[in-house]
Amino acid sequence: MAKRSGGFGGGRIPGNMQNMLKQAQRMQAEMQQNKAKLDEQEFTGSAGGGAVKVTVTGGKSVKSVVLDKEAVDPEDVETLQDMITAAVNDALGQVDAASEQLFGGMGQGLGL
Repeated sequence: MAKRSGGFGGGRIPGNMQNMLKQAQRMQAEMQQNKAKLDEQEFTGSAGGGAVKVTVTGGKSVKSVVLDKEAVDPEDVETLQDMITAAVNDALGQVDAASEQLFGGMGQGLGL
């Protein structure tokens, strides 16, 4: 029985598959660069008219929390908690938006 040459069985990768692999490698490198850029950025969310500010990194780590003295009322801790939560969510929403802007269309390059 004769062996067929070419194709995957012959140890060769068809040209269109090679192009797709190269394109995938380029996209992976670009995604890693974009991830590094995003991780270096800082995003600040606020609540209570700026009385509470939370800064997070692009990697979604909280870097700082700043509270105005007027925001701290021992008689109303719940409001402060709500403002901190809102400020964190605001900052994380900014990270998500920046991430979507960087990575949103990446799959289109491969026809995904």
